[in-house]
Amino acid sequence: MILGTGVDITEVRRLRQAVEKWGDAFLGRVFTKTELCNAKKRGSLYQHLAGRFAAKEAIFKALGNAELTWKDVEILNDKEGRPLCRILNGRAKKLDVHISISHVKTYATAFAIVTKKAQRA
Repeated sequence: MILGTGVDITEVRRLRQAVEKWGDAFLGRVFTKTELCNAKKRGSLYQHLAGRFAAKEAIFKALGNAELTWKDVEILNDKEGRPLCRILNGRAKKLDVHISISHVKTYATAFAIVTKKAQRA
């Protein structure tokens, strides 16, 4: 059962400007250490970060939880490279969040679907 959906688009330029203006303070407020470590391994750092930023925004919209913080949501990749979302700090124990991220040179977009976790038999 789908509980919520969300979509977001982020300008890569605006994310780069935020990093250039506020540096590590901005990065540390929005992204987890694991996300930043993974991003630094990418060829397109700002596109990658903009995609993660858009994914977090889409997840916030899909969940509709005003108490969720930037660092409660972690965007990683599975073994095949597909993006996956982890909600940290026990904020969504009974929920699954499915995400898709795409980016080009100037924009990154993401879509999120929130469902109830399947009950195990």
